[in-house]
Amino acid sequence: MKLTLVGAGPGDPDLITLKGVKALQKARVVLYDALIHPALLEHCAESCVKVHVGKRFGKHSCSQDVINFMIVEYAYQYGEVVRLKGGDPYVFGRGYEEVEFAARHGIESEVIPGISSSYAVPALAGIPLTSRGVSESFWVVTGTTKSHQMSGDLALAAQSTATVVVLMGVHKLPEIVEIYSELGKLNQPIAIIQNGSLPNQKMVTGKISNILPLAQISGISSPAIIVIGQAAALPDTAIECVRQVSSKSDLMS
Repeated sequence: MKLTLVGAGPGDPDLITLKGVKALQKARVVLYDALIHPALLEHCAESCVKVHVGKRFGKHSCSQDVINFMIVEYAYQYGEVVRLKGGDPYVFGRGYEEVEFAARHGIESEVIPGISSSYAVPALAGIPLTSRGVSESFWVVTGTTKSHQMSGDLALAAQSTATVVVLMGVHKLPEIVEIYSELGKLNQPIAIIQNGSLPNQKMVTGKISNILPLAQISGISSPAIIVIGQAAALPDTAIECVRQVSSKSDLMS
């Protein structure tokens, strides 16, 4: 019996790994999350049992305990089961909990890492998490802990000069703004990227001082990633450079 955890990547179905595709092609059972792109399931055989288990903030879904028991039940029934999870299963994906539960029931596991949305989505939006002279490191923090509270690590991260990435944190935006405001970082650049890597990707940028009204006006919502730090302003800097070059070219022509 075997459990295979497959990271599906940030959303774009082309961003899954080749090894992940091969696992789906051989799968007899796939348990998949709500944010999995439907095109990924086309890699599965027609006979494959595909089970939607949800796992999206604010939406109806199976509890983690139910998913754990489903993994064991299907593994015993079919011999193996593929668990398809967004991003990377070991980056805020609760993948280890599933591996541990399976092990307690005599089921071995294999992990096929995925491209984490924590760094892929900012990159696709033009935001480098590190850039020489701008940011030397980055923090990745969850906006939703097991107790549904904001992670205490954010207050520590906010004191640094690092780029801070907050996953599952849009509904905590007022709290995030308060933390940075109390540190006097009202001018800190911030970007919120919704549906990263997908055709309907949307991004709003601003500063801690004005991001709340900007986010409300833009109607941005989950699923989204928040990036805070000087690196979050770099796409705007690049656009301005392009404009200046274009203006000089127009004057020379």
